[in-house]
Amino acid sequence: VSGELVGGLDILKEMRDEGDLAEQFGVAKQETLEERLKKLVKRNHIMLFMKGLPSAPRCGFSRQIVEILEEQNVSFDSFNILEDEEVRQGLKSFSDWPTYPQLYVSGELVGGLDILKEMRDEGDLAEQFGVAKQETLEERLKKLVKRNHIMLFMKGLPSAPRCGFSRQIVEILEEQNVSFDSFNILEDEEVRQGLKSFSDWPTYPQLYVSGELVG
Repeated sequence: VSGELVGGLDILKEMRDEGDLAEQFGVAKQETLEERLKKLVKRNHIMLFMKGLPSAPRCGFSRQIVEILEEQNVSFDSFNILEDEEVRQGLKSFSDWPTYPQLYVSGELVGGLDILKEMRDEGDLAEQFGVAKQETLEERLKKLVKRNHIMLFMKGLPSAPRCGFSRQIVEILEEQNVSFDSFNILEDEEVRQGLKSFSDWPTYPQLYVSGELVG
């Protein structure tokens, strides 16, 4: 231990009889499965134990439960039980629930797909779970276009435009000493595509003043 010889089996047995080995060796005990599960179910206010990832579910029930949560704009964390057999088997006993997906809220088991469907039919899930709804793309865009009195959505940065049109519009604004904020649409595909529909304007750059599209 720490480079020093402790001994063999007999000495280790004696030390075990004297007390906690981890304490004598000055190391933390290995986390038990139950301790690990208790932490996992509380890792986020809403935790989904599923087969696969939200972006790539590996079974129909997991896919459906993700769709419901996303439709309701409920923010959640997830754990792929296919990547950890110990958690996969252990959680069944821990929760006394034999199937997946399993949904936890504040560390407490809510249930699986059928129960979530019932709750959705009863009303707003985010409200029932006591969480704020995820911001929709439209809500995000409404905030973005009003982030500054003059907002330029462009390809690249004002200091390094990535297309000729963006470069020219920056030059005009700077020549006229117009103060503006900008958003690089090349770094966010969701905004890049969403703003086209939001503004009903298919190309970039786009210039907004007081939240209204100039062109």
